Formats: sequence, structure tokens, C-alpha cells
Amino acid sequence: MQGSLMLDIAGTWLTAEDRCLLRQPEVGGLILFARNIEHPRQVRELCASIRAVRPDLLLAVDQEGGRVQRLRQGFVRLPAMRAIADNADAEILAEHCGWLMATEVLAVGLDISFAPVLDLDHQRSAVVGSRAFEGDAERAALLAGAFIRGMNAAGMATTGKHFPGHGWAEADSHVAIPVDERNLDEIRACDLVPFARLCDQLAAVMPAHVIYPAVDGKPAGFSRRWLQDILRGELGFDGVIFSDDLSMAGAHVVGDAADRIEAALGAGCDMGLVCNDRGSAELALQALQRLKVERPARLARMRGRGFATTEYRQYPRWLAAVAALRNAQLID
Repeated sequence: MQGSLMLDIAGTWLTAEDRCLLRQPEVGGLILFARNIEHPRQVRELCASIRAVRPDLLLAVDQEGGRVQRLRQGFVRLPAMRAIADNADAEILAEHCGWLMATEVLAVGLDISFAPVLDLDHQRSAVVGSRAFEGDAERAALLAGAFIRGMNAAGMATTGKHFPGHGWAEADSHVAIPVDERNLDEIRACDLVPFARLCDQLAAVMPAHVIYPAVDGKPAGFSRRWLQDILRGELGFDGVIFSDDLSMAGAHVVGDAADRIEAALGAGCDMGLVCNDRGSAELALQALQRLKVERPARLARMRGRGFATTEYRQYPRWLAAVAALRNAQLID
């Protein structure tokens, strides 16, 4: 059975060390970054080589649009989601973006992009900013719902991030430990709205490395209060929970990589991500080997359901989507 650790590799092809690591049953996924990507054919070949080692691995990337877009050369440069909201036909354009993104990602052999961002643009968080669809919770939910429809139509499962909302906390969890001082009622009335509205449409959720001290002293991704009581209990979410990258500074409050992955899975995450630090990934792997964690069956829902083809640019839907985004001056 596939494991509960998602990690990364250093280059554009697999090394002997990578292959050895990927064969470990506790490894369940691999995420690609910009350093792993040259052009579509190279990504397809890399994915094929990974599947040759472990056909069951979940292959992921961050391809949101705007500044968070790992696949660039030979791919449509999607706009930041915030740029969509000001258009009269924003909902249609959001669905086009979701379908285009998912179609291109699936066509190179990947399963998922960690999208959409459900954080709100409170104009406080630089790390969220234009990655958010809107500052208004109901409109953000509407546009994200359209993006999800596009992703699903292409055959891709969706991951809403960063639960319960990273848009208010000003610090960047990549390099600091953000804090959101609001109480639960304030968060429920605002940032939780997109997650609540879209709960039944999301296949997965990724929690924020943000501490909400009025609710729990632990970051959301390590908090049973957030993940079990609120996300699973109050919202009724029964999909996959991915941790955010456990190498980020916002995760360091609970100890080393072994402590972090144990804490994340103990709080309710189904898969822990340990990226950009091979030593930490190996430490997390050793922890999982010791703990003998069994991977939840629901992770299988995240596999790509689209057919990988290089002919998608001839599809009528492709041509219509690209034309609509160009007419709105959202892509070149």
C-alpha cells in the first residue's frame, strides 16, 4: 500500500539514490518544482521514469497561475487568480483556467496540481496576495467553485488551500511562523466560508502553517482542533488532508522532520510533504518506518483521471478557452 510521505528530487532526471528512496513503501508521492522542469517532453519522460519505479506514486506540482507556476516553457502562462475577478464573465474565465491548467498538467503525466487557493485577499498577506480569487468570501467561493468545475472536467482532483485561511496573517510561513489573532467566530464568518461552501467539491484540503491562538496554540496543520473537530466534524469534510511542506519555517515549532511528520499525521493529515531538504525527508521516512503508519485508502482518489495526450491544443474546448482568456487580456 502506498505510503504517507511526499518528497522531491533535485534534478530533471532520477538518480540511483532517488530510485532507491522512491522504492520505500512509506513514500507515497513526489512533487516537482521548477528545477525539475525543462519542457513538456522532458516532464513526460521524467514522470514515465518515476512510474517505472513506482506506478502507484501520486505525482504533484504547484501550478496555480500567476507567480506560482512551475510548468512554464511550452505551457500556457495562466494569470494570477485575483486578475480574473474584475471581469464581467469572471466565473466563466475561472472555469476556463481550471480546465486549461488541469489538462496541461495531466498531459505530462502528473496527477494533481495543489489548487485552488481558497485564502482571501485581505491585502495583508504578501505571500497570498494575488494568488487569492477575491477578498470577499462569497465571491471567492463562487470563482473557486468555477475553477474546480474546470479541473474536474479535465479529470483532476482538487486541493483547497490553506485551511482555514492564510490571508489575514501577515508573515510568510515559508520563512516565519505566522499568527492570526482573530477568534473562531470571526474566522467562521469570513475565511472559513470558501471551505464550507466548497467542502463537498474538494477532494483534498491543505492546512496552513499558521497559528490561530484564540482557537489552538498549534499551527492548523498540527491541530486536531482544526483538522478533526472543525474540518472533519463541523464542516463534514471526508477527503484527503495533505500537510503543507513540513520543511517550511512555519512547521518548525514542533521539532525536527520526524517530529513534524508524526505530529501532522497524528493531528489528521493523510500525507506529509517534506520538500527541499533530502536529509529531512530521510528523517521523516525513518519515522514512518518506525511508526508503521498505514496510508488511508482515500488517497487513491487523487490519481489523475484524464487521459494523457499531447493533442489537447486541437480540442474545441482548448481553442475556446484560450480565445476567451486572450480576449479578456489575461494571457498573451
